[in-house]
Amino acid sequence: MVDIRHHHGYASRYAPRRLMPPRIRHPSDLMEDHPTGIDPKTVTLVAMRIKYLVEETVPCELEEEQIIKPHSPILTSRVIDLCRNAGGDDNKSCVIYCLLVCFQWFRWQSLKELYDADLGQLRATACQMLAKRIIESTENQEYLFEELLLKRFSHLQNGEATAPMSAVERAVDLHALQIIGSSGYQKCMKYLWNGWIIQDEHDPTHFVPYEKLTSTNYWTHVHPDRLKAPAYQNAFQMFVSFIYLGLYTAAINTVNPDGDIDVIEGILYVFTLGFVMDEASKFWKVGRWYLGFWNVFNCILYALLTVSFVLRCIALSQPVDTSERSKYNTLSYNFLAFSAPMFWCRILLFLDSFRIFGAMLVILKQMFQETFIFFSLLIIIMIGFLQAFMGLDNTDAEKAPPMTGFIFRTMTNALLQSPDFESFDQFSPPFGMILYYIFTFVIMVLLLNILIALFNSAYEDITGNAIDEYMALFAQKTLQFVRAPDENVFMPPFNLIEVFFLVIPCEWWMSRKSYAKLNDRVLSVCYLPLLFISAYVDTYYARMIVRNRAQNQEDDDEREEWEELDSSTDFENSEWREKVKNAIPNVEEDVSTQEIKRVGKELKDLMDRIEKAGLLRERVEEEDLLLREETPEAIRAPDAE
Repeated sequence: MVDIRHHHGYASRYAPRRLMPPRIRHPSDLMEDHPTGIDPKTVTLVAMRIKYLVEETVPCELEEEQIIKPHSPILTSRVIDLCRNAGGDDNKSCVIYCLLVCFQWFRWQSLKELYDADLGQLRATACQMLAKRIIESTENQEYLFEELLLKRFSHLQNGEATAPMSAVERAVDLHALQIIGSSGYQKCMKYLWNGWIIQDEHDPTHFVPYEKLTSTNYWTHVHPDRLKAPAYQNAFQMFVSFIYLGLYTAAINTVNPDGDIDVIEGILYVFTLGFVMDEASKFWKVGRWYLGFWNVFNCILYALLTVSFVLRCIALSQPVDTSERSKYNTLSYNFLAFSAPMFWCRILLFLDSFRIFGAMLVILKQMFQETFIFFSLLIIIMIGFLQAFMGLDNTDAEKAPPMTGFIFRTMTNALLQSPDFESFDQFSPPFGMILYYIFTFVIMVLLLNILIALFNSAYEDITGNAIDEYMALFAQKTLQFVRAPDENVFMPPFNLIEVFFLVIPCEWWMSRKSYAKLNDRVLSVCYLPLLFISAYVDTYYARMIVRNRAQNQEDDDEREEWEELDSSTDFENSEWREKVKNAIPNVEEDVSTQEIKRVGKELKDLMDRIEKAGLLRERVEEEDLLLREETPEAIRAPDAE
C-alpha cells in the first residue's frame, strides 16, 4: 500500500503533487477508459467559463472579508447558481474540479504578475468559496460523493491531457483549506476513512459504496478486502510501530557482549528489512514525488539500523574473545543507541490522526519550512567568516600546525550560543578577536532573533487556522491509503511474506484468479486478529446505519442527548416557531442596510399614499366637472346669482 507523507514545501503549494508517476494520455484514450467521463477539452472550456465569471465578479481589489463571509455581497446566490451550471446539464459533475483548476491558475498568475498579486489571491479565494458553497448546498449526498468529489477528470495542459484526478485529490495537493474544511468534503473523507466508500473491485480508480454496509451479520465482514479501509490500515501501522519500539527497547537494554544476535534483535532487523523494502517499493512506484520530510526521516533511521546490522555481521565474522570482535560489536551497539531519539519521534508519524498530535505536527512542519530562510542566510555568512578565519590562520607565519578543527569548533559553539572569546586572544591579534566578535554578534543577535521571529510567525499562522490545517492533514492521510492502492494489502513486516513466499515463487506461473485466492487466504491468516476486530467494528456501524435509515437520518448520524425527545416536539407546526421567527435578528444583512431598507419601504408607502390621494383628487374634480356639464342652465342660474 502506498503510504506517502510528503512535506508541503514552497513548490507544493502552487502545483499539484502526484502520488503516481505522470502518464500523459490522449483525450480519446481517456474517453475510452471512462465512457461516462467528460472530455478534457470540455473540462478545460468549463474551467475557462468559470475563470471569466470569477474575473467579472471580482474585477478589482476588495476586502477579503467580503468574499469569505457567509452571506457575501459579492458571491451572491445568483453567482453561485451560475457557477454551478457553468457546465450545463451534461457536465455539472466537473464544476468543483474546474474551480480547483481556476484556483491553481489564479495563484500561479499572482506569482507571475506581482503587480496584481493581491487581486490574484483574492480571485483564488473566491474560487475556493464558490466550491465550498456548492459542496455545502448539494443535498444529494450520493451525487456529491460519486460525481462532484470522487470522480476523476483531466484538463488540457500544453495541449495534452493531464493525469486523471478527483476534486478531493486536487484539493489536498493544492492545500485548498476552505474546500477541505467544508462539511461535505469532510463527510466524504469520513466515509473513505471508515471504508464505507471503497474502490471498485474491477477499476480501483472509481469509488462505489460498500455493498455490505448495512449487513448486521458478523461473518459477512470478515474478509481481507476490508483491510483496504484507511482506518484499519492506520490502526495496524500504529500497532506494528509500538511493537517495533518495544523490540528496540528490549534490544538496546540487553547488550550481548559476545556479539551474538539474539531472537529479539533478529526480529528487530526483520522488521527493519520489511520497512526498507516497503520504502523502496514506494519510491520505485512514485518516484521523486515520494520524498518528503517523514520519508527522509525514516530512511535515515533505517540507514542507521542497517549500519548497525552490518557492523554486527562483521563482528560475528571475527574470532571469539578478540579485540576486533569487541570493537565492531561495541560500534554496532553505539549506532543502535544513537538512533533511540528517532525511534521515539517516529511514533508521532502514526499519531497524526489524533487532533492534538496532528495540530502539533502541522506546526512543526511549518516551522521547518520557515527555517529555510534562516539556513540560507546562515550558510552564506558561515562560509564568509570561515574563509576569513582560514585566511588569518594561513597568513600567520609563527603559528603552530593548522587550526582548522579549532576554527570549526569555536564557530559551532558560537552558533549554539556558547562562544569562546578567550581562545581568540592569540589568534592573529587584533584581527582574529575583532572578527570573532563580529561573527558572534551577527549569529547570536541578528540571525537567531530572525529565526525566533520566523518560528513565532509560523506558530501564529498555524494556530490561527489550526482546525482547517488539521482537517487538511487528515484528508492527506486518508488519501495516502486510497490514491494508489495495491490489490493485496501486505503491510510491513508481512510484505516480506508477499515478496518471498507469493510473488517470487507463485505469481509468475499461477493464473490471476488462483493467485488472487491464494493471496486472500494468506492475508486472512496473517491479519486474522485484525479481521475479527474490523468485522466487529463494521457490525457496530451497520446496526447504527440501519437504525439511522429507519429514522430517515444520515448514515453517520449519532443520537445526542438533546435529540432524545425529538419525536415529542414539532416546532415547524407550532406557535413557538412564529414567535422565534419574529424575535430573531436578520443575520444576512447588517443593521445599516436593514434601516435603509426600512426607510425606503416607508418612503415607498408614503409615495403610494400621495399618488393615491392625487388620483382621488383628480377623480373628484372630473366628477364635479361632469356634474356641472349635466346640470340644466335654469338650475345653475340661481346659484350663479
